[in-house]
Order: sequence, then C-alpha cells, then structure tokens
Amino acid sequence: MKKDEVRNATSGDLKKKVVELRKELIKLNAQSAMGTQLKSPGQIRQIRRNIARIVTEMKNKGEDAQV
Repeated sequence: MKKDEVRNATSGDLKKKVVELRKELIKLNAQSAMGTQLKSPGQIRQIRRNIARIVTEMKNKGEDAQV
C-alpha cells in the first residue's frame, strides 16, 4: 500500500488489511522455513513494511493498533 492510500483509508479498512497481511506473512514465512522457493523473495520484506506503515498511521490517528 502506498502512504496516501493508508492515510485516506478508514480505521476499519486498516484493521482488515493488517489482519490480511499478517496471515499472508505467516503463510510465506512457513513456506520459506520449509524450503519452498518463493515466487518473489522480496515479498516478505514488502509485507512487513506495509504492516509497519499501517500500524504507524493507526497510532498517529490515535487508534488502537493491536489487531
């Protein structure tokens, strides 16, 4: 997600997106641990950064970032 997309999204949308991204991250980490070749090796890094971007924006808005 781009920074502008995160800023303009509602808190409900952000919480749903964080949950979705965390599930995807767990799946990719499991694949990586099992030795399966990932389609895009940089995908884990990008997902982690997107989660951090969303959580930071939620904190800036004064919302609960725990999901």
